[in-house]
Amino acid sequence: MSQRGLALRAGTTQAAVSRIESGKTTPTWDTICALLLAMGLEPELGARRLPGRWDPLHLAALRERTPSERFKLALAANRLADAMRRAGSEARRERA
Repeated sequence: MSQRGLALRAGTTQAAVSRIESGKTTPTWDTICALLLAMGLEPELGARRLPGRWDPLHLAALRERTPSERFKLALAANRLADAMRRAGSEARRERA
């Protein structure tokens, strides 16, 4: 199928299809769905767990840090989680 034909079926322009194919733009999920449907494919979004509990690249990077650095990271993550919890509580109060 040509870019023009795909664009016509998907309700977009040939230029937009060209920009997506060449990597000059990142399509939205809606655009991806329209393009897939135009090609006779059903869009499906899914997620699955990694084989282990932790991301292997992240774990390897953590292992390269000193115990002191890992402790500081854990404290920062804990502070962030607390700030997010407080912000959520405040937002819920403002909505009420």
